[in-house]
Amino acid sequence: MNKLIYTFILFTGFITRAVAQFNDSTHYHASYLSSGSINKTKDGTAYLLNNGLKFNVKKKSISLNFTNSWVYGRQRGSLTNNDFSTALDFNLYQTPKFYYWGLANYNTSYSLKINNQLLTGFGLAYSILDSKNAYLNLSNGVLYDKSDLFLTPGTRDIYHTFRNSFRLAFRFNIKELVVLESSSFVQNSFDYGSDYIIRSNSSLSFKINPWLALTTALSYNRQNRTNSENLLLTYGLTLEKYF
Repeated sequence: MNKLIYTFILFTGFITRAVAQFNDSTHYHASYLSSGSINKTKDGTAYLLNNGLKFNVKKKSISLNFTNSWVYGRQRGSLTNNDFSTALDFNLYQTPKFYYWGLANYNTSYSLKINNQLLTGFGLAYSILDSKNAYLNLSNGVLYDKSDLFLTPGTRDIYHTFRNSFRLAFRFNIKELVVLESSSFVQNSFDYGSDYIIRSNSSLSFKINPWLALTTALSYNRQNRTNSENLLLTYGLTLEKYF
């Protein structure tokens, strides 16, 4: 808990002024989410920590997004989650609503039985809504998946496949006070019908001021090849700055 407090002080020390969104003079956005849950009973203690760091750069015809997440949890002394994901993607805009995208994503996850996983690919996206207070986007493309998985504790599965990747993303800002956002993927293998990945991350934030919000985050992940999934509900703080 001390680490969370120190991180909060560090970020609040850096953030002195915020801008509501990208505009002609605002090209950068940074945000940090720290949330978690603790349950202590006479039978033991369970806790879960969810940390996310994002950095975005947006110009007229291109944007670059760098995201990192780490989930760590224990229950009654046993490890339940040690899941890390980092992704770098870019968008090349042909029109304000239509763009090409490219992605490189690395994952390792104790709860999903992923030792190593590298996803790279590209595709197309279209924004049905794209305004200050409403964003709704659909995208689709092809990913190359090179994975090292644990089918059982003693059985490794090292393989590669191509996947179709479909995403639905939205963000709604209600009177600059409440922000609801979500990004969900379905990634099916072209080679194996039962091999699919589902990822969904949603959050509901209540703004305290332009750079600080109380946030509830819901995350669902399924790696069907390893027959594993997790559902995480946490609450905490989001710090962000446009500059």
